Amino acid sequence: MSFEGFTTPDFDALTVPGLEPRMEAIISRIRPKLETLGTELAPFLSALCGEEMFPHVAKHARRTVNPPNDTWVAWAASKRGYKALPHFQVGMFSTHLFIIFAVIYESPNKSVFANYLDKQAAQIKKTIPDGFYWSLDHMSPGGTLHQEADANQLKAWAEQLKTVKKSEALCGLRLDRNDPLVSDGTQLIRTVQETFQTLLPLYKNAF
Repeated sequence: MSFEGFTTPDFDALTVPGLEPRMEAIISRIRPKLETLGTELAPFLSALCGEEMFPHVAKHARRTVNPPNDTWVAWAASKRGYKALPHFQVGMFSTHLFIIFAVIYESPNKSVFANYLDKQAAQIKKTIPDGFYWSLDHMSPGGTLHQEADANQLKAWAEQLKTVKKSEALCGLRLDRNDPLVSDGTQLIRTVQETFQTLLPLYKNAF
């Protein structure tokens, strides 16, 4: 199966009422595409990062009541899991697709990345494209555009990463669900690869 991109019914699956019906929609509609994307991009990311990167598709196994608002595939340098490590993700809320680098709250690497963000804020401000966004909470579909965050804001986020246990760091690209790129598998894979290349310095400096 070659990757064909995401369509309106895929995004709509994330609005199906109820935990079991929504999980059924995610498993039948979105998960096969995420698995294909994970497999297709693993060799590219392994070459990019200089170490083997393993795909992990979200299972949402801990959920017992609330249906998930988003779903994703993550790549990390461990076959066992990704949450404890800096990683890359492609995923979706009902409104948009996201292509990101992430260090989430379970990771002991948060402080390493926070120090880098603090010390290199001015350089990061120059090198990350204006259209990318930042978020400190992977559960939230919102975020702050890079063009709206100056170096002082980056330093403030670094301090929050160091001091707030649940804080996280996510940076990358969002594509509206209706963006033609999203439904074009070939173009979307190219965009994901280009985005991950741009985000590679963040990943490398999280260790």
